Order: sequence, then C-alpha cells, then structure tokens
Amino acid sequence: MPASDRRITPADLVSDADYARQRSERRAALLPVKRLRRVSLGPYCTVIFESYDTMLFQVQEMLLTEKGGAAQVPDELAAYNPLIPQGSELVATVMFEIDEPVRRAAVLARLGGVEDCFFLQCADTRATAVPEEGDNVERTREDGKTSSIHFLRFPLDEAMKAVFRDPATTISIGCDHEQYGHLAILSPASRAELARDLS
Repeated sequence: MPASDRRITPADLVSDADYARQRSERRAALLPVKRLRRVSLGPYCTVIFESYDTMLFQVQEMLLTEKGGAAQVPDELAAYNPLIPQGSELVATVMFEIDEPVRRAAVLARLGGVEDCFFLQCADTRATAVPEEGDNVERTREDGKTSSIHFLRFPLDEAMKAVFRDPATTISIGCDHEQYGHLAILSPASRAELARDLS
C-alpha cells in the first residue's frame, strides 16, 4: 500500500482468540524490528520509532488485554493510527525511563518543554520534531514538570529523505534541552529499517 495510505482498519485485525494463538509468534517476529527502531538517547531517554507493524501489534494487544470487543476497536484505531508514519515523516514515542519514583519526579521537573527540543540531524540539515497535539496528550504542566512519554513527528522533505537514504551520510537524533543535551548516531541497520517508513 502507498505510504500515505498506511492505516489500520478493522479488516486488518484478527479475533482475540486467533491473536492469542499467534501472539508469541508475532512477538518473536517483531522483536528484531523493534530493536532496530529503539534508540537510547542519554541516560534516561529512549526513542522508539513507530510503524504500521508496531501499531498493529499494539492495537491487537490492547484488544486482547482489555477485552472490549468490537466496541473498543474505533477508540484503539483513533489512538494508534496517528502514530503510523505517512511517507514524509518519522513518528516516535519518546520515553524517559527512571525506575526510582523520587528521582524520576526530580528529573522530569527539570525538563519542562523538552518535547520541543528533539531533532533529526541529516548531514547539514535538521528536522525539528513536532509534538503530537490532542486532548489526551499530556506534555509539560504549568508547574514545569514534563510527562515521561511524548509522541513526536519528524517531517522530512524530499531532499532530506534522499539524504536519509544515503549510507555515506551520518544521521543522528538529538535533544538540545538545556538540562538534557544528548545526541545519538543511528546505526546503518536502524537507518535502513526507518527508511522503509519513507515514500
């Protein structure tokens, strides 16, 4: 299907019973792909680049665990379809993972506005992330504390897509928040996987 038409529809879903039987096999098949789509950025942050396949897996997981049946399907599709890249972007879930609650609260309290500070560096060009908007999206609170999870889009024009596909070019993901300045270079295998999201 064309990249601009990547959407999960009810026809793509299997029954809970069928999914329960397929679950281990599907998870095993997706695990190597998810590893390539997962990038550590500094000591606390993990960036997970989403795709049709990762979102389909997530929708099936939600339907299986919450057991809402057909009535649950529209809500899950509304929640997860926006996280499927549409050919001219990469879409990521960004998580700040700190196990100890007191330390987590202290770190997040210093990272207000961090969702506006992520970028992809494609050679000399920077693609600034655009935070997901919506009534159910928690970002930075009035007290300056940020959420531990953010949903970001990295829009790429045609020239940047060409650079992204060029194996001779270094591609990095970074954050330039004053309290969390970090940069991570994407591996060739990760780049090749993420290039599948681009039309």
